Amino acid sequence: MNLPIYLDYNATTPCDPRVVADMLPYFTEHCGNAASKDHSFGWMAGDAVESAREEVAQLVGASSRNIIFTSGATEAVNTALKGIATANVRKGNHIITAKTEHRSVLDSCAYLEENGCRVTYLDVGNDGIVSVESVENALTPDTFCIALMYANNETGVINPIQEIGAFAKEHGICFFCDATQAAGKIAVDVNRDNMDVVAFSAHKMYGPKGIGALYIREGAPGINISPLIHGGGHERGLRSGTLNVPGIVGFGKAASLCRQEMLRDSTRLQPLRDLMEEKFLNEIPGALVNGRKDRLPHVLNISFPDTDNEQLLLSLSKYLAMSRGSACSSNTQKPSHVLKAMGLTDEQAGHAIRISLGRFNTAEEVLFATDVIKKAVQKKRTAFAE
Repeated sequence: MNLPIYLDYNATTPCDPRVVADMLPYFTEHCGNAASKDHSFGWMAGDAVESAREEVAQLVGASSRNIIFTSGATEAVNTALKGIATANVRKGNHIITAKTEHRSVLDSCAYLEENGCRVTYLDVGNDGIVSVESVENALTPDTFCIALMYANNETGVINPIQEIGAFAKEHGICFFCDATQAAGKIAVDVNRDNMDVVAFSAHKMYGPKGIGALYIREGAPGINISPLIHGGGHERGLRSGTLNVPGIVGFGKAASLCRQEMLRDSTRLQPLRDLMEEKFLNEIPGALVNGRKDRLPHVLNISFPDTDNEQLLLSLSKYLAMSRGSACSSNTQKPSHVLKAMGLTDEQAGHAIRISLGRFNTAEEVLFATDVIKKAVQKKRTAFAE
């Protein structure tokens, strides 16, 4: 084994070598701008972009004409929420979201609140899941958007997206979903799941960083998104700027591989995650899994009482790469807003670590990591008792 072992796949994934191989020519010999219409270099780049767009669309059961490329999921989220709000300024001013959403959603909603919108932040249960009933109870005549994530980035819990989407459709309300952690890991289908606008990203599914996508359903209620970035009218006028052709090609390849291999990946990873979890629960008194119901197959968020998560991770950094939670909030020392919304105190949230497995982890690595973590926790707790 090579140390340290990477166990932070929810933060980002290694780029699959097959993805890198497809991208490389578009940095050099196929160097054209996809918007150049007067020569073969531009034509080749344009064809590569459209081929990748089709692969990305197929991953989520969409038509390629409804996929807009962005710089990542954060830009896609901002474009969606701010654009939907602008389109509905005369129809309503109320958004429903949840306290456990990613910071890109929460911060976008905070911005919209400052500019006249009302936002309801739904509570979640101890399992971290948003109930359909809570969405129904929050509905008002002014509600124009329901914005909920497919799967949580810190705990891996999966929301009842299909039912919530059906409710939104029944009431003619736009349903926006941040599917960044779900796409490429579990089956996501925009039609089956009744989603109108969906954000996701390549680097969470073994593709390159710096490229994301926004799915926008044609004819959905309240969908007339205003662009955040103006310029040359690229991406149907919704996202101007020279297209990141190598990144888009990589995104397409990553999406294609996930469509073919995600079932195999999850079937292999879930038993490894469950084995790790079982050992911790059975051999470390007081260990607690945060969000054990309806989870992504590769994610484990677990608390070890009488330990400080930051100190624990630093003590293990020579051997393992894990995290306290969202990489997007890792520059702050505040307790996880996700775990607090699930009912944990600041102190309890300070005991939690997130372990997220991925395509390139082996059984040997997982067993080694389990043993190393267990010994480190026991050592920290012994020192704490003394």
